[in-house]
Amino acid sequence: MSSLRHEARMLVRELDATPGARRLFEGRIRQDDYAHYLIQTYQYVRWSTQFLTESGERMKREGQHTALADLLLQKSGEENGHEKWLLADLKNLGWTADRVERAPVCSAVRAYVEWNRFTTLSGVPTAFLGTAYVLEYLSVERAPASVDRLIAESGIPNIHKAVTFLRGHGAADGDHVAELEAVLRALTSPEEQAALLLSARTTRALFPSFFREP
Repeated sequence: MSSLRHEARMLVRELDATPGARRLFEGRIRQDDYAHYLIQTYQYVRWSTQFLTESGERMKREGQHTALADLLLQKSGEENGHEKWLLADLKNLGWTADRVERAPVCSAVRAYVEWNRFTTLSGVPTAFLGTAYVLEYLSVERAPASVDRLIAESGIPNIHKAVTFLRGHGAADGDHVAELEAVLRALTSPEEQAALLLSARTTRALFPSFFREP
């Protein structure tokens, strides 16, 4: 857990130093850059429920860690429909669902999706919890203040109706982080611990590139 928390803290620190992410956190992001961030987020969030479900079901089939398998399946329910929050936010910025679907997906998001697809289908299935941990930690640390600053500072038209995703994750993920930590402390397999950390580090390496730079 100490190593996993380190990865989460470093992700936050590195995003604070990434201009595109820092502008979001400070509420100074331009409308087109905010839409870009929401589109890229949609393109990976849309897979979360499937990856969590398939990982949990695979663990059940293989007779692995019932508690972790149940947690993966529980989290698949928690994540279900969050891509609709993003589509609703984008609609309030003037983006139709069809236009969102046709928008380019950046290479970092494509790599993130394919990495997590690999761990889900062929790798260590618990690995996705490493990804989930660092992203939920990030939401707790930065999403609530980002919502307030976007509404107060950004000047983006209709912004108060375009922060559903950030607000929803900031509100819920504190409990999710504590729940993950409680379960992951019981994970003693060196192989699974290494897989969790590798997924966390992969997410940390890719996530700053989800933002568009000036």
